[in-house]
Amino acid sequence: MAMMRMAGLSHITNTATALLPCLCSGTILRRRSLRLRNGGSRERKFQLRCVSASDSLQFDFSPPPIDHDLLDTISVSGGKVSEDGVVESFDNDDEALDAFDNGVVVVDLSHFGRIRVSGDDRAHFLHNQTTANFECLNEGQGCDTVFVTPTARTIDIARAWIMKNAIMLMVSPTTCQSIIEMLNKYIFFADKVEIKDITKQTCLFALAGPKSNQIMSKLNLGDLIGQPYGTHKHYSFDGMPITVGVGSLISEEGFTMLMSPGGAISVWKTLLAEGAIPMGSVAWEKLRIIQGRPAPERELSKEFNVLEAGLWNSISLNKGCYKGQETIARLITYDGIKQKLCGLDLSAPAEPGSTITFDGKKVGKLTSYTRGRNGSSHFGLGYIKKQAAVIGNTVTIGEDISGIVSEVPYLSRQHPPSTNPSS
Repeated sequence: MAMMRMAGLSHITNTATALLPCLCSGTILRRRSLRLRNGGSRERKFQLRCVSASDSLQFDFSPPPIDHDLLDTISVSGGKVSEDGVVESFDNDDEALDAFDNGVVVVDLSHFGRIRVSGDDRAHFLHNQTTANFECLNEGQGCDTVFVTPTARTIDIARAWIMKNAIMLMVSPTTCQSIIEMLNKYIFFADKVEIKDITKQTCLFALAGPKSNQIMSKLNLGDLIGQPYGTHKHYSFDGMPITVGVGSLISEEGFTMLMSPGGAISVWKTLLAEGAIPMGSVAWEKLRIIQGRPAPERELSKEFNVLEAGLWNSISLNKGCYKGQETIARLITYDGIKQKLCGLDLSAPAEPGSTITFDGKKVGKLTSYTRGRNGSSHFGLGYIKKQAAVIGNTVTIGEDISGIVSEVPYLSRQHPPSTNPSS
């Protein structure tokens, strides 16, 4: 079965520039099945082609014989799905965490937000509204960018893909609607910008772990291996459009897959057949904390600015005026960064919001906590004043829980942006 699906995976060039390109231009996708003979067996291969709206009358809109979506498929196979459609667990959290370190995992992140920004002014608009330099990026490239308040307080980190006719943003589940409302508020009459929430029209998977490249090669996606973070290309999988990009949201390694719901089941089953271990949102949250990626309502809030969060890779200092730019420039010029986000190896469970002290003085606050594998260890994230935020320092959380300041992968990869004007 896996071989059959791999045969249906092909690279789209020129004609495919974004998910559902035909729908966006007023045309409709038609899927034809071609039967191919291989020895004595038969295989089905799907082709994708566009038809005009006038041809749509030929379609039969009666219900299909099987009405089965991705969440149904996951539930039937033992996955636990919440009432609001989040895949929480496969009762394999420790196995999945081990696979992230030593194998490969696949995570359904379809509950994360997807925002499509289109119009001739889209790049300039996002250039002014977020921290990254969009005007130096070309089609097929991508980056992380941070939505901030006018005083550079953090709202969310967004993954951005630059496509031919749009910029795709992937944001946290809790911020999607508020970011859309905020962006719409800053669109003026003459601006050629359109904001659209396409979360429900798409599915999003993350593929992560050291063996991710092996699966990519088996699926004829090897042309992305070794490419810069954010690089993405469009493909056809069983006749359905899919966009694959470098980076797994939680790490610069791995890959992200954006597709229409119609192709999600085939992609999911193929990734599992090739050896990926499914991971639910509970284990993903553990991984987020252990990796040190900030999240809204935890490390990202109006209480902390973008430099305290350490998100240097998402910031351009040379692109001119943008929201929060004055505050960021002042903090850097006058060394105004007073605290920083750190990892903490804890001696016992701790409650987020607990005070962090050092030498009897309050130096910060715990923002996230999780148990390690098998519940045998404890780990947290927290903001700590610079003088105490030294790797190896022992601090106290709450009344008597000790914590050792430690390095975390996501934050350790962050570095101050280049002074090159193109950055």
